[in-house]
Amino acid sequence: MMDGTPQNLPSPISHSRDTRKINLALQGGGTHGAFTWGVLERLLDEDWLDFDGMSGTSAGAINAAIFALGLSQGGRAGARDGMERFWRSLGASFAMSPMKASPLEKAIWGYDLSYSMAWNAFEALTRVASPYQLNPFPMEFNPLRRALQNSLDLKKLRDDKHAMRLFISATNVRTGKPKVFRREELTVDALLASACLPNVFKAVEIDGEAYWDGGYLGNPALWPLYHERSAADIILVQLNPLYRAEIPTTVSDIMNRLNEISFNASLMSEMRAIDFVQRLLEGGRLEQPRYRRLFLHSIEDEPRMRAFKLSTKFNGDWDFLQTLRQYGHEAADHFLTHSSAQIGRESTLDIQRYL
Repeated sequence: MMDGTPQNLPSPISHSRDTRKINLALQGGGTHGAFTWGVLERLLDEDWLDFDGMSGTSAGAINAAIFALGLSQGGRAGARDGMERFWRSLGASFAMSPMKASPLEKAIWGYDLSYSMAWNAFEALTRVASPYQLNPFPMEFNPLRRALQNSLDLKKLRDDKHAMRLFISATNVRTGKPKVFRREELTVDALLASACLPNVFKAVEIDGEAYWDGGYLGNPALWPLYHERSAADIILVQLNPLYRAEIPTTVSDIMNRLNEISFNASLMSEMRAIDFVQRLLEGGRLEQPRYRRLFLHSIEDEPRMRAFKLSTKFNGDWDFLQTLRQYGHEAADHFLTHSSAQIGRESTLDIQRYL
């Protein structure tokens, strides 16, 4: 996949169907967001899908902003080009000299994982020193800022009154409450706030408030999508595994699992609330239109995503990004093949997995 084109691309769903409006909810996960890139590219192939709104956190927030801007300025081709341009820029900024997995790791994981010696050393350092101690100067280097500035003209997106609705989540450090930035107020700083891991980066200050990664309180936040009158279908693109059979015993594996649990917690809480309301609606105990049916769907590849460790979320190697992109294409195609007929009619997500 060195040429940057996913292999064995599936054909669009051939049979004709009515246009369906959908909302997309995009999880965060560092450079694992390249999986979402592949998902979005595949969904763009289906001209019967109309994209109504997007909620995103961290990498999901960035994918959402790039997608919305590209769609606004250049249609579906513009969205594809914008995502390709961004991920190339990010890969160039984040790529480090890789250290290939050992034969034992390959045998265990079934995949030639790519690690960075520099990242492993930095990760160890963040356990004993904060970003403020490591960088006491007011300005800090953040390769993500450069990639965003090179790829996005957010003023055009803010000014386009016909652009799709966007909801970008961050966590207010002082209040501990979620902050959702809408399309009309979206800036590069808002995207950086949504992706601000507090052990890696200093809090991002916007209008006198400090923000950390939005994943602590919404990964992604679903409520903005159903609080407004919008499409009834929400497709969740999930990066973080819900389940692992093995009990982590090493420091790195424990940290990885804690990270997954923490960043899935808010999503599981929202799923419980949605399930409760939907059951009341089904039993006739709540009245419509004040409350309405939601149709939930998910696109994920949990078996493959379990193979990646926390450190790979900072792996910008182009081959690695292309592999994730391909996985996203395949996961989206599987969803479209098996579940697209249910869009607008019923949920295909097994909500019991989140309860």
